[in-house]
Formats: sequence, structure tokens, C-alpha cells
Amino acid sequence: MSKFKKKKSGELPPVSTAALPDIVFMLLFFFMTVTVFKKDDFKVAQELPFADQIQKLDKTDPVIYIYAGKPSDRYQDQVGTQAKIQLNDKFADVSEIKDYWFNTLNNEVGAQNRLIAITALKVDNETNMGLVADIKQKLREINALKINYTTKKGEFSKNLEK
Repeated sequence: MSKFKKKKSGELPPVSTAALPDIVFMLLFFFMTVTVFKKDDFKVAQELPFADQIQKLDKTDPVIYIYAGKPSDRYQDQVGTQAKIQLNDKFADVSEIKDYWFNTLNNEVGAQNRLIAITALKVDNETNMGLVADIKQKLREINALKINYTTKKGEFSKNLEK
């Protein structure tokens, strides 16, 4: 017998997995830092109208969102097909806007920013303007006068199509 063995041809050395945990944790931290979670679950339709003169809000502006529109298909059995207001993740009545606005202002935005807080209305283009007028009236009562209508950029004449 010989002391030295001949190397078998065609055999590959095993793959080193020593760096695998480092790579997995790097990917984990990367995705944790760049992932943005959806804030609200939309229970109302969100087909926004078109506008040709739009302006973006500053990221520093405190914004309070109110959604309005026809309930999504999965909620129509429970609440009907009439346009509804959504505050956070629940359907609400116009009378609940005041409490929602002040709670959101105190919890998320900060009470010191009350005068610069913007209320953004995300209203479906099929929604009756009577509901929008009721929302605006309630916002006037609490002196929330900075209102933004969220739209998509495009020719406003596209709103008439359908």
C-alpha cells in the first residue's frame, strides 16, 4: 500500500456554508429597513378622479386622511352599496369625524401642529357630492380648514368618460 492516494478525478469539493448566516441576516436587515407597510386597509373604492393642475404636499406637513366611496365588493353584503366614509380601518358616520380628527391629531400628528394640519380627502370619483359636502361641513365646525383633495394627474376630461 502506498502512503499517498491518488485524487479521484471529477469530484468537486463540498460547498462552504460558513458565510450563509451572514448573508441571510444582511438580506433580512435590508428588507426590514426598506419595506414600507400599508397604513390602511381600503374598504371603500379608491378610483381617484383626474386633475391637470396638481400640487404635491410636503413630506413634513401633518396629514389626516379621510376616505369616502362605495364599499368594496367584499363589504357590500354587510353595509350596502351606498357611499360610506372610512376612518382608519372602519366604516364611520359623518358625526364621528370630529373625534377621529382630534384623536389622530393628538396621537400621530401632534397637538402643536393643529394649525398646519391638512385633512386629505381621498374620494372615489363615483361618490355623491352630498357626502363630500357633509364631510366638509363637519370639518368647518372643528375649524379644520386646510383640505386637500387627492387626485391622479391627467386631463380632467377623463372624469367624464365611463
